[in-house]
Amino acid sequence: MIGVLVDSIQREAAREFFELFKTPWEFYEENKQYEVLLCAGCTLPLSAKEKLTVLYGAQPAEWDKLSGDVAVRACSGPSVVHFADAQIPLYGPSARFKAQGRVLLSERGREECAGFFQQSDTGSLARIGYDLFLEVRELLLKGQPIESAEIPTIELHIDLLRSVILAAGAELVEIPPIPEGYRFIVSLTHDVDHPSLRAHKWDHTFFGFLYRATLGSLKRFATGQLAARQVLTNWFAASKAFFVSVGLADDFWLEFAEKYLELENGVCSTFFVIPYKGVPGQTRSGQAPAFRASGYGARQIASTLDRLHDAGNEISLHGIDAWISSAKGKDEFREFERFKKNEEIGVRMHWLYFDSESPRLLEEAGASYDSTMGYNEAAGYRAGTTQVYKPFETKHLLELPLHLMDTALFYPTRMELSREQAIERIRKLCENVERFGGVLTINWHDRSVLPERLWNDVYSGMLADLKSRGAWFATAAQTVAWFRRRRFASFEHDELSGKVNRIEVNAPVCSGIPNLRVRSSANLEIPIV
Repeated sequence: MIGVLVDSIQREAAREFFELFKTPWEFYEENKQYEVLLCAGCTLPLSAKEKLTVLYGAQPAEWDKLSGDVAVRACSGPSVVHFADAQIPLYGPSARFKAQGRVLLSERGREECAGFFQQSDTGSLARIGYDLFLEVRELLLKGQPIESAEIPTIELHIDLLRSVILAAGAELVEIPPIPEGYRFIVSLTHDVDHPSLRAHKWDHTFFGFLYRATLGSLKRFATGQLAARQVLTNWFAASKAFFVSVGLADDFWLEFAEKYLELENGVCSTFFVIPYKGVPGQTRSGQAPAFRASGYGARQIASTLDRLHDAGNEISLHGIDAWISSAKGKDEFREFERFKKNEEIGVRMHWLYFDSESPRLLEEAGASYDSTMGYNEAAGYRAGTTQVYKPFETKHLLELPLHLMDTALFYPTRMELSREQAIERIRKLCENVERFGGVLTINWHDRSVLPERLWNDVYSGMLADLKSRGAWFATAAQTVAWFRRRRFASFEHDELSGKVNRIEVNAPVCSGIPNLRVRSSANLEIPIV
């Protein structure tokens, strides 16, 4: 059991941190003995005699003064420290110490360290020079800048604490974010923005398609994004565009459903669908740009959505104004009542519109999960985590963070990667989720496997790689349901030994959802009931 001693402003973040690092813990109670004491923003109790004490804090602590030889240097702004083979960005103030014992966190080019570990006959101590729960709060509330997009920062904070506990010889029982029988979760999602070329007669989307399919294809061929055969495919599609627009040729953009059913081959995914045609929506300061409006609404492609739904896929809301108005959000959700077969009702905002008020408003509108927290311009971990988490402003709604979006990889105004560069970036994300567990949430747009984008070869290669790595492929709703079940798990202890003897899950059983798994440093068999 970890006793957590924190000041009041850090308690909320501490609770959420230990939903992500799912291990026995409680807020510190005086006169109670713990195997591990984690102290953050408070003074260590004089009577503490735990096997391990972990002291977090950017400010000089009483322990630092009593130890005498621990020099503290303050770092007021963001910094980067090195932990094992990884970098951990710190967004708040931090401290540097005279290197001693085993260095946990180093800073390139300096003899000082940001964290160290000491062992003695009376117990072990780790002194870590930042405020853990304030860092976690910053990540989950605001996210991290694009410069750190590739770093799963919260998972590294968890990994650091886990390594210290194990180094001290303390027993560790946890429920990792890994479903039983699999190595991690993959949630395939598709934002349905432009499912019909015919719906865009002579507008910017139509002429943009013509340019990208012709001259744009030549540029992408030169930069390694397209093969020669794909250029010819795009030119042929461009030659049919006029006939498509007047109804004399089949609308090849409407083939997105069949294409994804073929590529995913029995794996179910989530389609986020726009509720209304021609509505750009609002920003906090007024109307959104006119070209945010789509040329379709959910009712215009109802038969296609029925086909996807009947094949086991999830249909969810690609919201317009739900992020800014719960009343409008309720109206938008009503467009999808016919597809509600899951307890989890989800949303992702169009253009990833989102702010600090959005989680609360989406929950009031009826959403049980959101999947907007991600980057438009990068691939990676805006919230710093591979896991589903609960925003601080909500009671029930969970956030399924978005990690990988096709347009971020390939668009000229974004990363503009070649095919080989994109595959390498995807590989790194796959390795992270394989290492830490959790979920890799992927967004491949409706027309991205059709002319003129033709990113289907990268998509199909990615699916094959993820299958070979042992992924559980789940819809967004299934993914959230699995993490919600994990959040309902509680550790029960034997009264005599104080050790965990079983895990109770007080949540309804969801069909098709894998079981939780237990990981014990002592290799104990602990039942889940």
